[in-house]
Amino acid sequence: MLTALEAVPRISEQYLFWCGESNKESASGDWQRALKGVFSDAKIPHGHAHRFRDTFAVGLLEKGVPMDRVSALLGHSSIKVTEKHYSPWIRARQEQLEADVKRSWQSPEVVATKVLGGQVS
Repeated sequence: MLTALEAVPRISEQYLFWCGESNKESASGDWQRALKGVFSDAKIPHGHAHRFRDTFAVGLLEKGVPMDRVSALLGHSSIKVTEKHYSPWIRARQEQLEADVKRSWQSPEVVATKVLGGQVS
């Protein structure tokens, strides 16, 4: 992917997709409008630029990148924001949840004991 990005003609020395002269919000809005048109032409319902951000975050988490690093890469002010939106994709968390469920299938008495407060029927 880096090779493809390096092949893009540069607008400036510092930025790939921005000249650096306008304010960031204006440049961001221009790209969001352009991408909205692309999503519309591709007939992707509810398409918006934020999907790329979600894909980036989920891809990192599925590959085991720690939540605090993903949070930093997304520029979140707090890891709590990242956890709120992306915790279902934390690989270690999913693996632990799956292991918990599998254990419950192997020992139904243990689960019943915990759920029913020690009363197994």
